[in-house]
Amino acid sequence: MHRVRFRDPAGSVRTGEWRDGKLHFADDSYDPEDVDILAPSEPTKIVCVGLNYADHAAERNKDVPTRPLLFLKPPNAVASHGDTVSLPAGKERIDHEAELGVVIGEQCRNVAEEEAMDVVEGFTCVNDISNRDDQDLEQNWVRGKAFDNSCPLGPVLATPDEVPDDAGVQLRVNGEVKQDSSRDQFIFSVPELIAEITTYLTLEPGDVIITGTPAGVGPLEDGDTVEVEIEGIGTLSHDVRSP
Repeated sequence: MHRVRFRDPAGSVRTGEWRDGKLHFADDSYDPEDVDILAPSEPTKIVCVGLNYADHAAERNKDVPTRPLLFLKPPNAVASHGDTVSLPAGKERIDHEAELGVVIGEQCRNVAEEEAMDVVEGFTCVNDISNRDDQDLEQNWVRGKAFDNSCPLGPVLATPDEVPDDAGVQLRVNGEVKQDSSRDQFIFSVPELIAEITTYLTLEPGDVIITGTPAGVGPLEDGDTVEVEIEGIGTLSHDVRSP
């Protein structure tokens, strides 16, 4: 099932099902072009995983980590399918990063690896937009990763059965493929990540874990259209502008 949050023409926020090219809620159906698609959840936090693909670690001239490298994005980072993301001004390089997002379905702490999928509500597409100018100068990556709308999510929440273990992950800029890999290239699997994260943090319903990006990250420019497509989920699309 593909669940979707949207604002209908009357301004009401609905959670329905996206099927057959339409959004369905109760007895009503809507064309996606006639509503505002919202992020699939309202996270209290986004837990991010760095360098979870060996090829991306290599392109960033970093060692492959021996345990998950974790950092946070706050709720202000969330953007939605169809949004135009305003990039920080005066920066030389702001990169795209296609990622699989894991949406948590229940409050949880100290989750065993073998039980980790029980707390997953579903998967979504993510672009972890990264301000390299500042990321490469600071330790905690607040300027580099936590700026407004730096985490577009969507367009839907796909239940785990919809997303293959080797699901393809692709990112396109203006229709040109920039990143092309698969979920089975993760260094740390989704259950491993949940077990590690919940050793330290309580996760709340709607929180999102973004699981790392493959090689091929690159700069965004004013007017670009970005598409993140993950097999079994669909395609997240958004534009960017530079003030």
